[in-house]
Amino acid sequence: MSEFRPPTIIVNFKVYAEVEGTRSLTLAKTCQKVSKESGVEIAVCPPVIGLALVAHTLDIPVYSQNVDPLKPGSGTGYVTPSMLHSTDVKGTLVNHSEHRQPAEQVKTCIDMCKYLSLDVCACAESVDKAKELAAFGPQMIAVEPPELIGGDISVTTANPRIVSDTVDAVHSVDKDVAVLCGAGVKTGEDVKTALDLGARGVLLASGVVKSRDPEAVLRDLIRYI
Repeated sequence: MSEFRPPTIIVNFKVYAEVEGTRSLTLAKTCQKVSKESGVEIAVCPPVIGLALVAHTLDIPVYSQNVDPLKPGSGTGYVTPSMLHSTDVKGTLVNHSEHRQPAEQVKTCIDMCKYLSLDVCACAESVDKAKELAAFGPQMIAVEPPELIGGDISVTTANPRIVSDTVDAVHSVDKDVAVLCGAGVKTGEDVKTALDLGARGVLLASGVVKSRDPEAVLRDLIRYI
């Protein structure tokens, strides 16, 4: 795990109207363009309906927005680790605030993904939850206070201590787990502050996906890196 290089930027497309149909692939290609030209690692999380296509088309890391702790077989409507592994998908988010799972299910998801060499970014709403999830050994933990998700104020401004405290708490359990931060992140200043606080990167969504000029936003996000 010590050789793992976490993405600096993970863009979660969620299920916004802006990424319906072929627009998901278009946005993903924009993210790849900025990543390749800048050398900054950017990963994308398209909607599940276009996940395999985007992963097959792109060279940058493509993650699922979620995974379920199931083996292949009966399980209508679920996404299994094996299903992700059978494509070019590199990893997955798990336990996002909009798709919470009980801790024991999160652990199972992480164990199953690790067995298949899939990256996992486990989301946590608090320092305590981040510390709990660190014991399961995901490659990344993203701390995102739910009340700030989708808002105009970044966690780095509203509550910078939660970032630094999460880094300390997670690394007290496993120093190899990379800490990302999210919720309200929209500018290069937000990203710089996150890195200064000890995070390895950021997880964001609406700031890029709902922008009229995603490429300009991405370039602004990485301008201090």
